[in-house]
Amino acid sequence: MAAAGERRPALVLVATPIGNLGDFPPRAVDTLRDATIVAAEDTRRTRTLLSAFGIPAAGRLLAVHAHNEREVARRVVACIEEGGTVAYVSDAGTPGVSDPGTALVQACHEAGLTVSTVPGASAVLAALAVSGFPADRFVFEGFLPRKGRARAARLGAIAADERTVVCFEAPGRVATTLADLADACGDERAVAVTRELTKLHEEVWRGTLGDAARRAKGRDARGEHVLVVGPGDVEPPAVDDSTVDAAIRAALEHGLSARDAAASVAAELRVPKRRAYEVAVARARQRRER
Repeated sequence: MAAAGERRPALVLVATPIGNLGDFPPRAVDTLRDATIVAAEDTRRTRTLLSAFGIPAAGRLLAVHAHNEREVARRVVACIEEGGTVAYVSDAGTPGVSDPGTALVQACHEAGLTVSTVPGASAVLAALAVSGFPADRFVFEGFLPRKGRARAARLGAIAADERTVVCFEAPGRVATTLADLADACGDERAVAVTRELTKLHEEVWRGTLGDAARRAKGRDARGEHVLVVGPGDVEPPAVDDSTVDAAIRAALEHGLSARDAAASVAAELRVPKRRAYEVAVARARQRRER
């Protein structure tokens, strides 16, 4: 084990502030100051961060973002194998959490190298804490797909989830996402809408999805948003066979396969997937025999 203060070859994931520079811990400053290479999602933003804390940047910054992560990972691995320490930062928060970093970590693990972390500010945990919803079990959904079957499936999964659900959303899409969540989960499902956490204009609003969607409609939303959806009902409502059959028929008519139709309907109506699949197969067979 390395002695206190001793630097050993490793990839170190350093969490950066999500808005307030006062949230940057001393150990993070020390790690960035002592690193052989400071890998960054955006070197311009990181240069500004380093300057704010008097950390030299010259000759040490390396751009590692979503478009070059796998390619540059080889250089990072080589640096660590030669005895160096590479600190990696994304634009805000923890690398790898809705940010690049996962491929870099995987490459280092596959090479048998040490991967460590300096934890810090987290938009996910901050929003979860201020929401007041149960946090003993929760799920992080990140950014939802923008459209199509993938979005419908994720919305259905959130509607059926008995855990608190945390989502990220860009300001221009908040109103649409809240309206879609209200449609999927019901107007009365609880939600906390948080904006600009840790910043000067931090805002936390809590109410129902229906009220949140109406409140957001037509507003000029600004800043990054984190939506925290309260847990769904523990017991799903009873769904009769005719309702399942009608939903499957509609899904098939929209071009879904029996398997996809079953998955979509099971999530939407909160019924067992096997039950939906049996109906879907029977309906698909009838359509072929016509």
